[in-house]
Amino acid sequence: MLKQRMIVKWLICISLAWFYFTPVHAKPSEKTIEQEYPGLTSNILKDAKMVALKKGTLLIADGFEIRESQIKEIVEKADPNIREELRKNLFLILEQETINAVLTKEARSSGTNTKGLSDMDAIQAYLNQKFSHVQVSENEAKLFYEANKDMVGGQPFELVKEAIQQFLVQQKRQDAFNSYIRGLGDNTDIQVNREWVKAQYDLAGDNPVDKARTSGKPTMIEFGATGCVPCDMMQPILDNLRKKFSHKLNVVFIHVGENRILGSRFGIQSIPVQVFYDKNGQEVFRHVGFYAEEEVLKQLAKMGAI
Repeated sequence: MLKQRMIVKWLICISLAWFYFTPVHAKPSEKTIEQEYPGLTSNILKDAKMVALKKGTLLIADGFEIRESQIKEIVEKADPNIREELRKNLFLILEQETINAVLTKEARSSGTNTKGLSDMDAIQAYLNQKFSHVQVSENEAKLFYEANKDMVGGQPFELVKEAIQQFLVQQKRQDAFNSYIRGLGDNTDIQVNREWVKAQYDLAGDNPVDKARTSGKPTMIEFGATGCVPCDMMQPILDNLRKKFSHKLNVVFIHVGENRILGSRFGIQSIPVQVFYDKNGQEVFRHVGFYAEEEVLKQLAKMGAI
């Protein structure tokens, strides 16, 4: 049982619960956030319409609005250790509040028994029911095991099968959720305060990820943490890449324990995660888990980065 728990810890070092979806596209005459500020977000507000809203109102959508006072209150109630980071990422809070509002509406109208539940509990009950059918077969677990023996310390398959299945179920349910939310977003019209977003853009870009990917060079970002076995296994690979290709490739390690908000902004739900950006700062590929150096080099070559 102890070994089982250790394997689970190896596979899923840190798990974050953030939910994302995509709204309707703006009319041709209206700029979206992605058009005006590419890379600021890849989630619910990517295609939100930027409009002039009255002072203090940040967002208007179907049946609700979000005010600046709500965002400030969340920051003041947050853990003091992350409060300063949050102040530079108010846009991320706005996204999360939008997601919560739309999912609450879906949960309450879905037929799921949410009577007497808080909004967050209602959302969780709704999502648990909707994605309970997503499972992982033993064959899928076996294929993962064969490709990632080093990641589980070379333990026999039967010993780690259950842990691998738990890990893969989490990944499959997240993928199914993301797909579902993208469809749900087609029915949601979202307008955001143009001037407020403009002010947030410079603040949000003051971090190692955005500085690297907007430098004009291809970039590989490793999101991880010390003490996470597959993360620690990646460090020699990152060091080798820096030694060989520092003149034409950015290689950046982000400790998600020390940069929790940054990890959340870039959709990191488990670690390690390797994210690859082209020279224009556009994400072209991401991988979850240990990534052998040979495979990293293949991906970089495919991008034309080396």
